[in-house]
Amino acid sequence: MRDSSTGSTARPSGPTEPDRPSRPSRRTVLAATAGVTAALAAGPHAHAAETGPHGDKALRALISRMTLEEKVGQLFVMRVYGHSATAPDQADIDANLKEIGVRTAAELIAKYRVGGIIYFSWAHNTRDPHQVAALSNGIQRASLEQPRGLPLLISTDQEHGIVARVGKPATLFPGAMALGAGGSRADAREVGRVGGAELRALGIRQDYSPVADVNVNPANPVIGVRSFGADPDAVAGLVAAEVKGYQGSGVAATAKHFPGHGDTAVDSHFGFPVITHSRELWSTLDAVPFRAAIRAGIDSIMTAHIMVPALDPAGDPATLSHPILTGILRGELGYDGVVVTDSLGMEGVRTKYGDDRVPVLALKAGVDQLLNPPDLNVAWNAVLNAVRGGELTEARLDESILRVLRLKSKLGLLTDPYVRDAAVDRVVGTPAHLRTADRIAERTTTLLVNKEGLLPLSRRRTPKVLVVGADPASPSLSDGPPTAVLAGALTELGFTATALSTGTAPSAATIAKAVAAAADADAVVVGTYNVTATGSQKTLVEGLLATGVPVIAVAIRNPYDVAQLPGVGACLAAYSWTDVELRAAARVIAGRVDPRGKLPVPVQRADDPAQVLYPIGYGLTY
Repeated sequence: MRDSSTGSTARPSGPTEPDRPSRPSRRTVLAATAGVTAALAAGPHAHAAETGPHGDKALRALISRMTLEEKVGQLFVMRVYGHSATAPDQADIDANLKEIGVRTAAELIAKYRVGGIIYFSWAHNTRDPHQVAALSNGIQRASLEQPRGLPLLISTDQEHGIVARVGKPATLFPGAMALGAGGSRADAREVGRVGGAELRALGIRQDYSPVADVNVNPANPVIGVRSFGADPDAVAGLVAAEVKGYQGSGVAATAKHFPGHGDTAVDSHFGFPVITHSRELWSTLDAVPFRAAIRAGIDSIMTAHIMVPALDPAGDPATLSHPILTGILRGELGYDGVVVTDSLGMEGVRTKYGDDRVPVLALKAGVDQLLNPPDLNVAWNAVLNAVRGGELTEARLDESILRVLRLKSKLGLLTDPYVRDAAVDRVVGTPAHLRTADRIAERTTTLLVNKEGLLPLSRRRTPKVLVVGADPASPSLSDGPPTAVLAGALTELGFTATALSTGTAPSAATIAKAVAAAADADAVVVGTYNVTATGSQKTLVEGLLATGVPVIAVAIRNPYDVAQLPGVGACLAAYSWTDVELRAAARVIAGRVDPRGKLPVPVQRADDPAQVLYPIGYGLTY
């Protein structure tokens, strides 16, 4: 089982499965939701019906008819393996039986009456757009066929950049730090608008994006380029813009990870980070983007599995902290939307308490949605028993269910939860959307070094280009690997480019092979991935420089690599190894577009981290 924030690569496209219903009528859905939608039929973008007393009265009537077991289920958002709600592959059936005790998504819904399902590429939920839409329809039908059945809120992590669950042919945009380098709120809003429209066409109505963390720690192992940058006001503006884009397309945005995960040196997937910021620093740094998201009308906020002693000295993760979630988020910041945990399978929330205590404590802290527990049976029964034993009241569950139902109503799920093939073809991965992604990416590539005007490369003077470097697993059904994408893009631009993958930790033999190949090139482009002072990526670059051939470094993840590469003739920051960003970097290298990105984070000197080598806002152009 994996958690909700780790990137992974989806499987190739497969045949569309039999979950697509025959275009269900509006009447069918209205009947399935017990007729309450007459009081809620204000459309997917309206607010009065779900927040006004008449809307709440209808929703409370829904809640009053639920059994206690159904109420408990509504609080959970769960993973499930398979491309189909009813007929997954045998390997996915086996995985479901092992981890959840059910065979299919339909059985999961029937047994636990979960309120939501989260899609992952590694769970084989996202093969291709029509399959995803059909899976969504199958899930909704399975739920609506249950007694008092309600539509599910289907969610995913579609941050773009290095974390995305729905890949090609859907449109993939630059990630947050690239958008931070572009500095355009209009572009951030467009990413949300287009990305949200495509998710909605697939039946995904809740996106766990944008990341609202202010990344002030270059050593942060889990946020990094998933953040818009290190300046809280700049991050806040981009967060708010993206929120408005997503929610304007009828998809719930989710600001994460509250109260702020940007200054950690520990990955909360594998450990328990501690943020040592004072209350004053938190208020002026970490809290700023979350306040902006709330002002922008954010539909949901995700918690962080981090300890912040200045906000709660009890030593609990924020996910389980009543002072943080109820006292600060609800009380001081005035937020009354949905609060969702980060994955409950992550080590950061499991370090102090057992898996049976975590969901109960999260609800007591003020959480509404319990995301992806490692053992659903344990977590579900723990909440049920906590109510039966008096530790939790049924009224407390009703409070969270009401928030979730308000959101489902706002998103139009209570009037029509289904999607249609025609919308998939009309919306997902259209040429116009793909062109938009390319144009936005061109505004993000950041030129940090350009000695003696090495760039742009000339097809006449440097026709033969060798592309070497790191080839991390390609995110999200992209073309990949990165060296091949860069070489292919440069070839299309008129160069004769050859790709040679050297990896993130090249061996001496691999370095020797790359150096030998460089002798036959007019220029070398090397893709770097989080270079360290003692790592063999740095040794590779030094070997290439020794040949005398011009070397252009392209940092394909964190922009801090430039500090470790003082000898390169040119250095670009692409902020990700997704196709759209690599192709934009190639166009900059070739001079088809000018570099326009500006650093959204400072880069410290390698020999003296207390000194800034390149400040926020630095970036060269032609």
